[in-house]
Amino acid sequence: MNTLHVKTGDTVQVISGRSKGGKGKVVAVSPKEGQVIIEGVNLVTKHVKPKRQGETGGIVKAEGPVRACKVMLVCPKCGKAVRTGVRIDGDTKKRYCKKCNAEF
Repeated sequence: MNTLHVKTGDTVQVISGRSKGGKGKVVAVSPKEGQVIIEGVNLVTKHVKPKRQGETGGIVKAEGPVRACKVMLVCPKCGKAVRTGVRIDGDTKKRYCKKCNAEF
């Protein structure tokens, strides 16, 4: 079983690579490949053919995947890229910021 430290809807920051410093919301997560797609980060150009008659093709900008090991969660309270820990509260797991101790 492959698990990642980020989920869909989290705000993350890229810490290395071509898109270093980019912040955005996670759109999709692929645990099997260990990759995430982030809104507005790692934009790539795609050449699209028209599917049906009357449709236009062309060059489209789309978000490409980023390795999950190259992103860090952004704490909603302190606004910084942080490491997270997990607290077990009864039968539920809660993530928390290791800098300011806020749960999210």
